[in-house]
Amino acid sequence: MTCPVTGTGLFYNPAYKERIFMYKKVPTDLKFVEREREVEKFWRDNHIFEKSIEDRKDAPTYMFYDGPPTANGKPHIGHALTRVIKDMIPRYRTMKGYKVPRKAGWDTHGLPVEIEVEKELGINGKEQIEKYGVAPFIEKCKESVWKYKSMWEQFSNVIGFWADMDDPYVTYHNSYIESEWWALKQIWDKGLLYKGFKVVPYCPRCGTPLSSHEVAQGYKDVKERSAIVRFKKKDEDVYFLAWTTTPWTLPSNVALCVNPDEEYSKVKQGDYTYILASALVETVLKEDYTVLETYKGKELEGIEYEPLWGGLNVKGKAWFVVCDNYVTLTDGTGIVHIAPAFGEDDSRIGRNYNLPFVQLVDAQGNLTKETKWEGVFVKDADKLVLKDLEESGKLFDAPVFEHSYPHCWRCNTPLIYYARESWYIKMTAVKEDIIRNNNTINWIPESIGKGRFGDWLENIQDWAVSRNRYWGTPLNVWICECGHMHSIGSIEELKSMSKNCPEDIELHRPYIDAVTITCPECGKEMKRTPEVLDAWFDSGSMPFAQHHYPFENQEKFEAQYPADFISEAVDQTRGWFYSLLAISTLIFNRAPYKNVIVMGHVQDEDGQKMSKSKGNAVDPMDALNKFGADAIRWYFYVNSAPWLPNRFHDKAVEEGQRKFLGTLWNTYAFYVLYADIDNFDPTKYSLEYDKLSVMDKWLLSKLNTLVKTVDDYLSNYKITETARALQSFTDDMSNWYVRRCRERFWAKGMEQDKINAYMTLYTALITLSKISAPMIPFMTEEIYQNLVRSVDKNAPESIHLTDFPKVNEEFIDKDLEVSMDEVLDIVVLGRAARNSANIKNRQPIGNMYVKAENVLSPFYVEIIEDELNVKAVEFKDDVEEFVSYSFKPQLKTVGPKYGKLLGKIKESLSNLDGHKAMQELNADGALNFDFDGEKVVLGREDLLIETAKNDNFVTEADNKVTVVLDIRLDDALLEEGFVRELISKIQTMRKEAGFEVVDHIVLSQSGNDRIAEIIKKNEAVIKNDTLADEIVYNNVEGYTKDWNLNGEHTSLGVSKKG
Repeated sequence: MTCPVTGTGLFYNPAYKERIFMYKKVPTDLKFVEREREVEKFWRDNHIFEKSIEDRKDAPTYMFYDGPPTANGKPHIGHALTRVIKDMIPRYRTMKGYKVPRKAGWDTHGLPVEIEVEKELGINGKEQIEKYGVAPFIEKCKESVWKYKSMWEQFSNVIGFWADMDDPYVTYHNSYIESEWWALKQIWDKGLLYKGFKVVPYCPRCGTPLSSHEVAQGYKDVKERSAIVRFKKKDEDVYFLAWTTTPWTLPSNVALCVNPDEEYSKVKQGDYTYILASALVETVLKEDYTVLETYKGKELEGIEYEPLWGGLNVKGKAWFVVCDNYVTLTDGTGIVHIAPAFGEDDSRIGRNYNLPFVQLVDAQGNLTKETKWEGVFVKDADKLVLKDLEESGKLFDAPVFEHSYPHCWRCNTPLIYYARESWYIKMTAVKEDIIRNNNTINWIPESIGKGRFGDWLENIQDWAVSRNRYWGTPLNVWICECGHMHSIGSIEELKSMSKNCPEDIELHRPYIDAVTITCPECGKEMKRTPEVLDAWFDSGSMPFAQHHYPFENQEKFEAQYPADFISEAVDQTRGWFYSLLAISTLIFNRAPYKNVIVMGHVQDEDGQKMSKSKGNAVDPMDALNKFGADAIRWYFYVNSAPWLPNRFHDKAVEEGQRKFLGTLWNTYAFYVLYADIDNFDPTKYSLEYDKLSVMDKWLLSKLNTLVKTVDDYLSNYKITETARALQSFTDDMSNWYVRRCRERFWAKGMEQDKINAYMTLYTALITLSKISAPMIPFMTEEIYQNLVRSVDKNAPESIHLTDFPKVNEEFIDKDLEVSMDEVLDIVVLGRAARNSANIKNRQPIGNMYVKAENVLSPFYVEIIEDELNVKAVEFKDDVEEFVSYSFKPQLKTVGPKYGKLLGKIKESLSNLDGHKAMQELNADGALNFDFDGEKVVLGREDLLIETAKNDNFVTEADNKVTVVLDIRLDDALLEEGFVRELISKIQTMRKEAGFEVVDHIVLSQSGNDRIAEIIKKNEAVIKNDTLADEIVYNNVEGYTKDWNLNGEHTSLGVSKKG
């Protein structure tokens, strides 16, 4: 039998085999998946999540809002990151004594659903939807949104995400929509909902405009050809050179725009005379040109030019030069072509100059019959327009350029900026309010909330809130032919004003389209405007709409608003984070959440974005089935700050699993193994501090410091810091406390020191499990059930129903922690020194010298000596006598300062007394030289300092401690090293031969006289440590093996005695 922590043989009561175990046996493998499924079943069967809320029903509320996923899309690995962060904070707050409601929700409306249904039905576009029938199409949408519901629920359960999924809010339910209508009516009554004709980002595939925050989600880097076009001046053989990045807009050109304050040149090149910005002449024309004259841009205003294509009838004056300061000289020619239908600036300039409105693109994004390219999609028309211009001699150049271009985030189609009517919420009117409310939010990290998001709010635009689609919350505005418009705020109001509203009206198209109301102004029939709402309005309304507020649940809403905490990925900055804040500002004029953790994206091992097309996407269920939930959770907590990109790959998960989960599990297994051997019941004992050893007091001090640290970190949403603190303590507990104290657990009987060791380790394991429970809920539950519930049936049913541990300040001894930290630091450096000297730890060393901030007491010195197998450790004020230094110039700093003296500097540095030079450098901060009257001063940054090797000593240092190992080995030390090697090899052979730890043996040896002599001289020690009753020489018997012991070859044999 082998210890799971130390790997050494165990000493135990022979009656062990006949006993009934107090604890469930702990397997020492790291196969956690099946065990997690058992824990998940335990939670489900015993309604632990529900009890965690019910037990705190009278406690203060800590509110978490869950951003609703769409159930018609599968979970991806990024959802694992969001789920584990969103689960952990509520678990922690529950343990801190709060009631933490967690209502799940489903985001069910919008174009992604429509697109999915179109694919399923084999149809494409609005025309075919209407041919299929809007009512059956809507019913299909309702079915589609639940396509992956069971997959989401399974994913959430397996990863340990606790939320109320039995009573979720659903954005297509009438109650939810009615609350949205109430909110819209509030906005309408404030005069902030209006219909306007604007140039908007428009998806021709989906046939609907996008809001500015939707546009922000779909940018892609593309390489395209731009156009520098010759526009001939009217009645003169002179050409304006104008630049555009969208050649397809050129047929709709009605003006050219210059900057009124910049200088423009008239330039002769070959057979052509051009006008363009003076600052860009050389960039565009390159060479062989002559500047004829210059003008200010303002002087060009009003000059007419010939249209690129004739035959276009326009109303009003067109094809002349206009002025605006939006024209820059950073690229292009300093002259921009203007098409008011296809750009916000173009539209504004068109209004300023009363330019005609020419719209030569239809709602599908195709050019119209007034052009040469009827029916061609705009982006496909670019090359045709360029070809036509080249053939007519009007194309000067078509340079390829790379830029970031917006695409529809739902269907991937390139967007166009397109003038059309749309409904807007006037966010510009509440700009100061939304900025003030944003400043009350604790953004983690702050740089996103105050920077990226804050800057975006400074340039806030009115929200294009309507969509010309079918599956969405219907816009609640009815319009009369007399011009009157009315916003409906409830089903009751609708029924009171309508003669044809069904009693069970469904608030969706096409059913709501059939409902008319009576105009309060003229008495005629009013019809609903056909648009539906941006689905972001749905999700942004969830704080109140999930409760059907204000129609019911007023008290519940007020208790749960605003949220204490929300969290989503960084792409929601201009999505859900914004829509929540925007609607809350419009309706309640306050921030809807107090704290928000913004999460980065999950990438592959090489830092590339994951996608199915690249073949590097990770199915979250595959990862969970391979590693288990705790391992996946732990990786996301400990790997990096949540807002930074996470490179997800197997090795990274395995490393975290080994370093923390494996270490914790093995320490728990160690305790259970020995506690079962001794039938140790922790409920029968208590910690008596005055009777504890220094190691016990140290572990309990570290433990209570950890509780305080973790509590502080989690209350301030410091997740990675929490994980690393837990990992560091667990490493100390296992690889220092347990390893240093293992012989105390092996002692016979149940003396006080053994009780102290058990109680200290038990207390540490239970407390560590509780403070780790929010992060690794499965393993900690299993540990709790086995260590606590097995011996105390009155304990809370689950670790997740316990309180977060309280700090015992009396157990914290900072001086003790500092001293032991120094011990650990010295031991780590000592091990490094041994490694660099290539001396095994079993080989004793005579002396080690230490220079440190504090001289440790003999108790700690003995620990260091024992750990490093050193006979004597001596603290010194100075270890320079063991170290020599050599100096060379740092060329990148010395060269520029003293170039011509570099040779002399190198020579002088090589001839320095290393000790004296280091003393001078430490005292003065620099080395000073004088070369024939030229003074040279070299600081640390100018020097490459190397520690010179000494064959008798090995040195290792960090910024606080220096250790020097004396690696000279005399015969006595070498002999002791052989004895330790022999004992180790014999213990290995016992284990390989399958002997029980209590079996006595006969040891045999042959083949090496030196080894035989060493064994004979040290028979008593070897017999005692290996349970060898007899040693036979010159012959091996039983289980035999050949060994190389420090260069000496010998054969050993072990056989059971008798």
